[in-house]
Amino acid sequence: MLSLSSTHPFYLYDAPCDMRKSFDGLCGLIHHQMNKVPTSGEVFIFLNKSRTHIKLLHWEYGGYVLYYKRLEQGTFSRPKQRHQPFSYSDLVLMIEGINVLKSTHKKRYSLA
Repeated sequence: MLSLSSTHPFYLYDAPCDMRKSFDGLCGLIHHQMNKVPTSGEVFIFLNKSRTHIKLLHWEYGGYVLYYKRLEQGTFSRPKQRHQPFSYSDLVLMIEGINVLKSTHKKRYSLA
């Protein structure tokens, strides 16, 4: 199944990434730089230096899925606060180019 949702944890790689890296190169960054397990089912987000390209690497049953987007105009904005994990709503806002100047997040009950 090719889909991501708010049930997945998302992690943003802090440094600019060489977009020539594919599955194995990105897995190396995840394992050695982020100290995470690439096959955990988490989604890992990578941006290039100019923030015009984004890659998302995700393990699902049977293998890796790599999502890749190149902007023809504009840039992806990096979040001002580097909270971990990155939320699905933050990812959607970043991909759509929406910059929220002020927001309030109301506390909700969670089992986790």
